[in-house]
Amino acid sequence: MQKSQINVTTENIFPVIKKFLYSDHEIFLRELISNAVDATLKLKTLAAVGDFKEELGDLTIRVKLDKKKKTLTVSDRGVGMTAEEIDKFINQIALSGAEEFLEKYKKDANAIIGHFGLGFYSTFMVSKKVEIITKSWRPDTKAVKWSCEGNPEVVLDEVDKKDRGTDVVLYFDDESKEFLEESRIEEILNKYCRYLPVEIAFGKEKEWKDGKMIETGKDRIINNTRPIWIRKPSELKHEDYINFYKELYPTQEDPLFYIHLNVDYPFTLTGILYFPKIKNQFEIQKNKIQLYCNQVFVTDSVEGIVPEFLTLLHGVLDSPDIPLNVSRSYLQSDSNVKKISSHITRKVADRLQDIFKNDRKEFEKKWDDLKLFIEYGMMTEDKFYEKAGKFALLKNTEGKYFTFEEYKNLIRENQTDKHKNLIYLYATDKEEQYTFIDAARSKGYDVLLMDGQLDVHFLNHLETKFKDSRFVRVDSDVIDKLIEKEDLGESKLTEEEKEDLREVFLSAIPERDKFMVVFENLSETDSPVMITQSEFMRRMKDMSALGGETGIYGNLPDSFNLVINANHPLVKKVMEEKEKKTGTRISKIKEKIEPLKKTREELEKANKDKKEEEIPQADKDRISELEKKIGEYDEKRKTILRDYAAKSKRVRQMIDLALLANNMLRGEKLNAFVKRSIELL
Repeated sequence: MQKSQINVTTENIFPVIKKFLYSDHEIFLRELISNAVDATLKLKTLAAVGDFKEELGDLTIRVKLDKKKKTLTVSDRGVGMTAEEIDKFINQIALSGAEEFLEKYKKDANAIIGHFGLGFYSTFMVSKKVEIITKSWRPDTKAVKWSCEGNPEVVLDEVDKKDRGTDVVLYFDDESKEFLEESRIEEILNKYCRYLPVEIAFGKEKEWKDGKMIETGKDRIINNTRPIWIRKPSELKHEDYINFYKELYPTQEDPLFYIHLNVDYPFTLTGILYFPKIKNQFEIQKNKIQLYCNQVFVTDSVEGIVPEFLTLLHGVLDSPDIPLNVSRSYLQSDSNVKKISSHITRKVADRLQDIFKNDRKEFEKKWDDLKLFIEYGMMTEDKFYEKAGKFALLKNTEGKYFTFEEYKNLIRENQTDKHKNLIYLYATDKEEQYTFIDAARSKGYDVLLMDGQLDVHFLNHLETKFKDSRFVRVDSDVIDKLIEKEDLGESKLTEEEKEDLREVFLSAIPERDKFMVVFENLSETDSPVMITQSEFMRRMKDMSALGGETGIYGNLPDSFNLVINANHPLVKKVMEEKEKKTGTRISKIKEKIEPLKKTREELEKANKDKKEEEIPQADKDRISELEKKIGEYDEKRKTILRDYAAKSKRVRQMIDLALLANNMLRGEKLNAFVKRSIELL
């Protein structure tokens, strides 16, 4: 028996390992399997170069669980170790055997997983004792058993072991009983070792016989040693890619497209990325890219490792240039990871461009599914925007698709306003905003359909990119003001008439606090009454809602404009009817108001250049008294107008028609509108 010390700089290394080496304790099994694969691949390399001349035989790595003994054993038939190598590579923490081996056999070595040497010690996160029973591939070497109980003192004994390779035996501590469950070990193996390049056996295959499941004598191999991402694209068919996608994501619909990555310079990268159908709920679709290092699973939380928009893709990325045993924050700042990220962005853009060029019709069919992904990428990655500008599409309300340049050329002549700005009209709901879309079309304008989840944010982004251009929702104003060509004509209403009509219409509209009455000098053929909503305010509210925040804009109540066409014959009829039924009474009130206003104006004029303290108190009191009296008379005027509006079916009908055109008339009010319509007919 030989006793020795683990060569570390502190006696407290084991408590540190137990608590802080890895955040997930389940990693221990990944590390053990990785080491076993490492040892097996080393032996294959030695055989390939002629250093190892015996038969390789069965190289299956075996994982065995013993609940009674509370142990887990991982066995391989790889290169094994001598007592000297145990001392060098196990006792000297953080000295990696893989590094030295790679240097010696760098031209012939299969992929070697380990790069640090601390991986083995992750076993002490879950074990009170660990044993290594190993025999080197080298001739005339003796088998040895290394034993450690979680302190710097280790015991090394010679033992009988006929076959080359290594058995690592873990004696679980009381806090790690979960790892004695077969289902838990199977879960970890499936997560981290599903695609390792050496077969891994855990238990035996089972079959249904005589009314129960019984074990067969056949090993249950838990991994696929040749996943399709390491194979050449020429070997694969379309069905292979789809089947692999279903293997990764059994419940997902078939993907739209896929990209097979195979890069060997300036870094090594293989993988397959899929474009899923991502119309909505893109948050749910994140974390679907699995990151591997030499077929060892690293993480599926790739935010910050690949560009944000690429997290919407599904699939697998595998690179030996991605560090295996470090935190995600380290990965995010790693130079190789940044290069890989940039390369993937370029490859994705190139693939989309190829599809667009080679089969535009098919690309357009899939655009509604692709749009969210592409818009997200264009907003978050400038380099992607530059490339995507050639194949990103705009869809109009007639279902036609255009590139940015094609659409600009389509609308340039007709939709440039008097200030030389190009106006992109858009709708967010083709059915609800149909009246406004129809009005725009009657002017020869084209209207885009921007009904996607990110479209509000996206059109903001496009406004920063498109020179002298604005996006305006088609129902945000009357059509003649959406794209101003020239000054509007004169109004057929006086300012006094507008003041009376403003009160008439405002009093007749439900929830009057949400509305502001405005008059526009439109054509007699335009609608008499319309409802619009400020482009700026609505867009800010929509963006706040999309971001899941209320904020200053999200907390503001909805506000609308009730637009009165001052030149429409129906408005003129309302004016005439109002005059007929209220004119005498209103005139008498105005006759009383006029001298009061005149007196107030004279007093204000007399005190115009005086400071507040220089104005005589008598004048202040008189002005206050006049304003109160004017307010009382004006309230009487408004009461008369409100009484008229409450009895006017024409006013109510005009307002309801405007509400109906905006899908804002429902329930009892809609029922009243239908009954009134029948009466008027």
